Amino acid sequence: MPPSLGLGLDLGTSGARLALMEVAGDAPAVLRWEQAIPYPGRFEDPESWRRALATLMAALSTEDRQQVGAIAIDGTSGTLLLCRPDGSLPGAELASALPYHHACPGQQAAAAALVDNQGPAASASGSLARALELLERARAAGIDGPLWVRHQADWLMGWLLGSWRWGEEGNNLRLGWDLQQQRWNGSIASESWAAGLPEICPSGRVLGPLGAEAATWLNLSPRCQVVAGSTDANAAVLAADPLPGDGITVLGTTLVLKQFVPEPLQGPGLSCHRVGGRWLVGGASNAGAGILRRFFNDAQIAALSRQIDPSQPTGLTLRPLLGIGERFPQDDPTLEAVLEPRPVGDARYLQALLEGLTAIEREGWMRLRELGAPAVQRVISLGGGAHNPQWRQLRQQALGVPVLNRPQLSAARGMARLALETLKSSGPST
Repeated sequence: MPPSLGLGLDLGTSGARLALMEVAGDAPAVLRWEQAIPYPGRFEDPESWRRALATLMAALSTEDRQQVGAIAIDGTSGTLLLCRPDGSLPGAELASALPYHHACPGQQAAAAALVDNQGPAASASGSLARALELLERARAAGIDGPLWVRHQADWLMGWLLGSWRWGEEGNNLRLGWDLQQQRWNGSIASESWAAGLPEICPSGRVLGPLGAEAATWLNLSPRCQVVAGSTDANAAVLAADPLPGDGITVLGTTLVLKQFVPEPLQGPGLSCHRVGGRWLVGGASNAGAGILRRFFNDAQIAALSRQIDPSQPTGLTLRPLLGIGERFPQDDPTLEAVLEPRPVGDARYLQALLEGLTAIEREGWMRLRELGAPAVQRVISLGGGAHNPQWRQLRQQALGVPVLNRPQLSAARGMARLALETLKSSGPST
């Protein structure tokens, strides 16, 4: 039988998730299998990403693995590393990636100058600033030879292919790729290290079959095609399949807002992608549900949430950032969290944190509107935070539009859907 299943991998902040989807004839795609695990090591360790994929693949039956015809990966946009042309890491000093939330204010001026102070790459929170930081560390460590700059999903995609040549366009916007002009912004391409930039390809392009090492390691068919994926937030949008007027909020470790718009938009901290031929804009805050676990475990959050009365606000104004610095709706690497005062009651404090996150979301949708996006008529919520009905009510009150919780629609499903659509349009490989 020709390969007929689409496989999607989501490299999230706290772990990895794999989804397998199938389609019969003209029927809609259906989920066949899905599983998530925490990373076996630190998030910043690229080997953790590869080991997580191998662990998830081992849970699939041999029959299913041999029927996987295409695979696509999404990752946290902005998580960046340096590697050799063969994908290997260039030494102990650079064995870890810089995560998406790592701001480099010391590199902000240089990054802004390279891109004429335009676009998300000009920010201290952009990938360009992280790239300059990594290259400076390499020079300080005396590491020479060719060094390639790759984002999380692109590096693992390179391992699947056995070639680290490619970079998916959405993952590289914060590195300075101009999606509309199809070139690197400003003077990036003339830098001495520019030879280490990826060759950019659009999301959904079939890049070729699995390399021999990956096919053997994962026990996948050598006919399986590697498809250029996207960012984790874009993958979640694909899973939701929104209607016109819908906004997507991903309530994960961080808070992400996305919506389709008629024309591309630009602004500080704003991302603008092209997905399925349509323009998708949005922003990602450094705040999110991750802050809740600093104070409560999941069982406590569920129990305390049931004690919350959303119609009775706490009156507190918290800014529940995970650390110093914010990306969106404010682009400020020095912005500090506000986590006090803390009420005596835990339920009251949880409510205040949720209200603070809700205020950031509301400000985010307002910021998108200011930059030219149409007002959203409905918000679809994805991610772990979408399990919380009290938070949904707080958000619906603040946003003034219907809010629907769809926590089961994972980013991994979005990538599996993309892989499957590519498989259907290109036909089985031979």
